[in-house]
Amino acid sequence: MQLHWVTSALRAGRQWGKGAKGVSPARVFIRIYFAPSGIYHVIMLPTHNRYGYTPIHKRPVFDWPDGKRLAFYICTNIEYFALGKGDGALDNANLTAKQTHRNFSWRDYGLRVGIWRMFDMLDDLGLPAAHNVNSLIYEFRPDITGRIRQRGDEVVGHGRTNSEHQDGLWELDEARLINDATEVITRHEGTAPGGWMGPGLSESAVTPDLLQEAGYRFLMDWPCDDQPFWMKTRKGRILSLPYSIEINDGPVIARRQHSAREFADMIVDQFDEMVRQCEHQPLVFSLALHPFITGQPFRLGPLRRALEHCMQHPLSDRVWWTRPRDIADHCYRMSPGILTEG
Repeated sequence: MQLHWVTSALRAGRQWGKGAKGVSPARVFIRIYFAPSGIYHVIMLPTHNRYGYTPIHKRPVFDWPDGKRLAFYICTNIEYFALGKGDGALDNANLTAKQTHRNFSWRDYGLRVGIWRMFDMLDDLGLPAAHNVNSLIYEFRPDITGRIRQRGDEVVGHGRTNSEHQDGLWELDEARLINDATEVITRHEGTAPGGWMGPGLSESAVTPDLLQEAGYRFLMDWPCDDQPFWMKTRKGRILSLPYSIEINDGPVIARRQHSAREFADMIVDQFDEMVRQCEHQPLVFSLALHPFITGQPFRLGPLRRALEHCMQHPLSDRVWWTRPRDIADHCYRMSPGILTEG
């Protein structure tokens, strides 16, 4: 009876793990506990088969270009929202707010004012940047993508609009979303984007597969490491690039309600620690910003001072100020076995 029960549990786990046609089943972690009384318990945990586990101190050591040890990139999120529909209910005055004209216009401030102040600040500091861009920005706010192009910055695929997330879509619908966004960016920029971050960092069970099959070289949806690593897909591999949800003004300021100065202190503290840690392992520092949040005038000053601190740090010669696509290019040129597969 007990053996039959365990067999049924394993069979149920395999059934649960079945994905869309052609997708490798998700792994189900099974652990059986035997008590002195003879009664045992089975723990069944759904998991994934995208990457393994290698602790950071056991990985091969390498350098970034020119012997640098800390790759530092800034990434803004330039997003277009529907009025009163879909995602977008977050409100700086009410975390449980419904969609209103107020939170729509709060986000629109970032497109009308905030991103332009941020462009000017980055120009003043001489820093490159990447931008997670909803493809509808090309239609409704084309001046912004023109400035990105003028600066030589990177456009990262970020869906059509942040009012829709891909985690609840059927595979064909998600593939359409990815292809729509990719086609718009390619048509306007002349080249396809190399990287992707889902709207709201959303993913379905097959997102990495669809991205790899659509020609993407890296994704930024898995904030589980300070180094890039290879992820498995059903038709090859794709690079996972670090993208912070901690040094990110969305969670920190809008949701956790920290101040601009507290956020700036987090940037400084993160940098001070990582620029020392990178002596032992090459690392990636990502700074994620939203123009409707950090683009507010009273928040720009603390951000500017934090970036100046990083640029003027005594160990700043270890830092490579870069963009995600340049990090990915370097990783793809590495010899096999240097970059971990988890």
